[in-house]
Amino acid sequence: MNTTGTSGVFAREFAALDRAVEVGFAGGRVISVSFPADVPADAEPDHELLDRIGAYVRGERDEFADVAVGLTVPTDRRDVLEALRTVPYGEEVSVSRLTRLAALDADDPDDLELVRNALDENPVPLLLPDHRVQGGPHATPGAVRNALRRVEGL
Repeated sequence: MNTTGTSGVFAREFAALDRAVEVGFAGGRVISVSFPADVPADAEPDHELLDRIGAYVRGERDEFADVAVGLTVPTDRRDVLEALRTVPYGEEVSVSRLTRLAALDADDPDDLELVRNALDENPVPLLLPDHRVQGGPHATPGAVRNALRRVEGL
């Protein structure tokens, strides 16, 4: 997906989620994804990524792997979120498994806390699919998370 130079806020309502999806871009990279109750007045409704999200929530398989993400989080949390991005569509992992995917020690309470904090503060849920993690926490709101899990058959 070519978003070179794209900056701004784009949003659209999706009936399947009973919410809007708001996507923030800076320099062609997605820097935020949120799920407001209503489309913000200053958001643009037309963007290729919103088209893809619409197809996804209608059941079209998409892992969004080609979408450039700009993470502004500490490196240790970035490593966790990048590991999260490797969890395939339609599959789920435990927090312990995600900890191991991030090359951390699932028996270390500090590493588990790091993973939980990274999930809780995930700035781009859906693209970094925290809805695929059993036992959270999650940045994706509960009702949206349940809808995304249904889409993927989880």
